[in-house]
Amino acid sequence: MEQYKQEFIEFMIDCQVLKFGDFVTKSGRKTPFFVNTGFYRTGAQLRKLGGYYAKAIHDHFGLDFDVLFGPAYKGIPLTVAATMALSEQYGKDIRYCSNRKEVKDHGDKGILLGSPIGDGDRIVIIEDVTTAGTSIQETLPILRAQGAVNPVGLVVSVDRMERGQGEKSALQEIQETYGLKTAAIVTMAEVVEHLYDRPYQGKVVIDDALKSAIGAYYEQYGVKQEGASYEQ
Repeated sequence: MEQYKQEFIEFMIDCQVLKFGDFVTKSGRKTPFFVNTGFYRTGAQLRKLGGYYAKAIHDHFGLDFDVLFGPAYKGIPLTVAATMALSEQYGKDIRYCSNRKEVKDHGDKGILLGSPIGDGDRIVIIEDVTTAGTSIQETLPILRAQGAVNPVGLVVSVDRMERGQGEKSALQEIQETYGLKTAAIVTMAEVVEHLYDRPYQGKVVIDDALKSAIGAYYEQYGVKQEGASYEQ
């Protein structure tokens, strides 16, 4: 596993973004882990987060695109942080754009904030965590209403590796349904690989009992991934 992925996993724990325990997802699934990117709350944290996104974007999509689009609301700080990091780390000045929940009818009018987008623009979409793919269903019509744009990919922070609407993961379904290449900074399989039976800040984050609970969860809700193991 790449060093930056290991660092990102530990960064999520430090920021209390990645937690383990007993949770219920929006879809009603009882889960032993939870990812809440709302806990990135400081300038220093956003600066580091943007750097991790920039690395993943560079590795999976390269730099041959025009606009990074972050759907409102959580996507707004993500797209700003990531475009700044792309400029600092790779010297590439990518435009950023997000949408408003309501159309503004005065001043800077319209549904978009940041850079305008239009015909020919190649767009990478940035999100926090995708579990059902509903955000993409809302985002693509907004982008295509601006002109003959070319959405080329979607990047998220964590691939939860759960089934979406069918038997495949949400990211797999998005890729097949919309023709978008999808990528994540890390997958949950990588999180387990890095944290299982390994002390971090004086304690083992994923012990045998928690790994068993995660394995049981994926038996019920997960998609089969070659090389991914959650069981003892």
